[in-house]
Amino acid sequence: MPMPARIEWTDSDTNHPVFSARWHSESGAAAPRRVVVADDTTKAATAHRLACEGTALLWRGDFHGARHLLAAMARRVDRKPPPPGRTPADAFHQHRRARGHRARVLGMLLVLLDGEYDLVGECDPVGGRGLALRRAPDVRAACRAAYGPPGGPTAVSLRELLGVVGAHEWRVKGVPVPALGGARIHPHYGVFSPVRGEYVDLVARALLPVAAGRDAPRPRTAFDIGTGTGVLAAVLARRGLDRVVATDINPRALACTRENAQLLGLQGLVEVAAPGLFPTEGCAALVVCNPPWLPARPTSAVEQGVYDPGGAMLSGFLGGLAARLVPGGEGWLVLSDLAERLQLRSREALLGEIAAAGLRVVDRLDTVPRHPRAADAADPLHAARAAEVTSLWRLAPDSF
Repeated sequence: MPMPARIEWTDSDTNHPVFSARWHSESGAAAPRRVVVADDTTKAATAHRLACEGTALLWRGDFHGARHLLAAMARRVDRKPPPPGRTPADAFHQHRRARGHRARVLGMLLVLLDGEYDLVGECDPVGGRGLALRRAPDVRAACRAAYGPPGGPTAVSLRELLGVVGAHEWRVKGVPVPALGGARIHPHYGVFSPVRGEYVDLVARALLPVAAGRDAPRPRTAFDIGTGTGVLAAVLARRGLDRVVATDINPRALACTRENAQLLGLQGLVEVAAPGLFPTEGCAALVVCNPPWLPARPTSAVEQGVYDPGGAMLSGFLGGLAARLVPGGEGWLVLSDLAERLQLRSREALLGEIAAAGLRVVDRLDTVPRHPRAADAADPLHAARAAEVTSLWRLAPDSF
């Protein structure tokens, strides 16, 4: 088993020559090779320059000072927006490159969890995941929820930590879902939150296939492929399905779905499968999938709900769907056309994949976006987002 990555730094204010701590990055960023200590005397221009050069800054000052420095660094990064794209696809790739650069630079401002560090080779784990910074909030509950039990002093980027804290607040508060009568879904860190209600509403109002209808043989089973928070599994269970099997490749999503099913009193109806695309066996009257909408590489755990490299999940769902449906069953593909409007995938390519999988389109339900980014004229992808349409494609095997 490989040893965890570590960072090392020196501190002129102490008698110790070299300090060391574990390195953790949810986005998979490599441990920075050079680390310097920063505090409230560090200027934003200096921090930005060092970060652009690949030098990380380990913050040892006031917590709110760190947040102010991060915001100042962000303003400097944002002074140089990406050039306008010649095509929608070019604009998208320019935007992604700019976002990647921004994430790399801002990810160079680090903080130390557990509040203790020691000489190289010596690590004495402590009981929580706090921050030994002035005026720091208690982040232990958020870090335990995202990272698990502490494993000793650990360096993370402040940007990531703020995301962890924000995600924990969402998890505690929950997201109200109108399709569930206003009941709340509690997203875990690294699991895409159901803040875009239009796709949930489509699943809530689409006509159930004959095999899943009231007079169909029991048990009426549905699969929720790529369940995420389990919101669609919950909607299907509330619609009267006897058994909903939720799948996902992300163990965090499976844990999240299990928790939400319990909180909603649906643990007897929603069954969480082992990690994977489809359940290991069985067929269903209804198979629902809301795959990531854009065929591009995610740069963080939560982006896996938006970006699907090469459209692999979409292809996997379509390719395996026909064999997983009972006679009279349907597959519901819930998909935005944003990739088409950004020229990342054509409608012809999507229809070709559907046909190649031995499927036909029974019907399609459309809805327009209601999320704030669709009305944000400052967004470089505004034209595509404003025209976006989300569809529920009702699919059935050609042989039925």
